[in-house]
Amino acid sequence: MIPAPVRVLVVDDEEITASAHAAYLGRVGGFEVAGIAHSGHEAIRQLRAAAPRAADDPVGGDPRHPEPRPAPIDLILLDMNLPDMYGLDLCRQIRSAGLEIDVIAITAVREMTVVRASVSLGIVQYLIKPFAYATFAERMRSYLDFRHSFAVDRPMATQGDVDSTFGALRSAAPVSYDKGLSEGTLQRVVSALAAAPQALSASELSDAAAVSRVTARRYLEHLVASGAAEKTSRYGTPGRPEVEYRLTRR
Repeated sequence: MIPAPVRVLVVDDEEITASAHAAYLGRVGGFEVAGIAHSGHEAIRQLRAAAPRAADDPVGGDPRHPEPRPAPIDLILLDMNLPDMYGLDLCRQIRSAGLEIDVIAITAVREMTVVRASVSLGIVQYLIKPFAYATFAERMRSYLDFRHSFAVDRPMATQGDVDSTFGALRSAAPVSYDKGLSEGTLQRVVSALAAAPQALSASELSDAAAVSRVTARRYLEHLVASGAAEKTSRYGTPGRPEVEYRLTRR
C-alpha cells in the first residue's frame, strides 16, 4: 500500500524562498504542500484550521453540520526569522498546544544556542541555508524513512527498531553544493557579508573575502537564489546603479 503524502506547511517570510521550497517538495515526491505562511500568526491560523476538532466543538454554524476541515498538517518547514515572532517561539506554541507535528528548521541562523534549543523542542532536522537541491532532497527522503518506520504494524519496538528509526535522520551524505562551489569559499563569503556594516557590491565582497570578482558574484548569486541573501540596486554613483548584497536577517 502506497503511504499517503506527508502534508507540509512551508513557513518562510521570503515569498521567493517559500515558493522554491514548495517546488522542491514536489520534485522530491511523497509530500504535499498544505499551505505557505509568511509569518508566525499566519502559520498558527493555518495550523488551527487543519487541526482535528472534537465532534462537540464544530467550527461554526449549525452543530449538526460542522464545516469541513482540511486534512491535518504533518510537517512544518520552519524559518527561524519571521516578521512577527521567532521560529523557536512558534515551535513552543505548537508544542504547548499539544499538536503532534514534526518540524524541520530551514534557516540561515547558525548560532549553537539556537541549534541546541531546536533539539530540546524536538525539531527533527536542521538545514542551514544556503544549500543545493540535492541536499534538500536527501534530508527530506531521510525524513520520509524516519516517518515510515513508525508505520510498522506491531505494538512494541525492539532496540533495533529504535536504532533504525532514529538512524534514518542521521544522514552520512555530505552537504551538496552547486557544481563548482565549495564549502570553504562559501563560508568566507558569508562571513564577509555578516561582518560588513552595510551591503556590499561584488567588487567590495571580492576584496573582503579575498576572492576574484567573478567568484564573488557567483557565490553571491547562489546565496540570493537560496534565500540566504538579498540584492538591491545602489544609487547615488555615476553611471549604471551598482548591485549590492546583504544577508537576509543577519
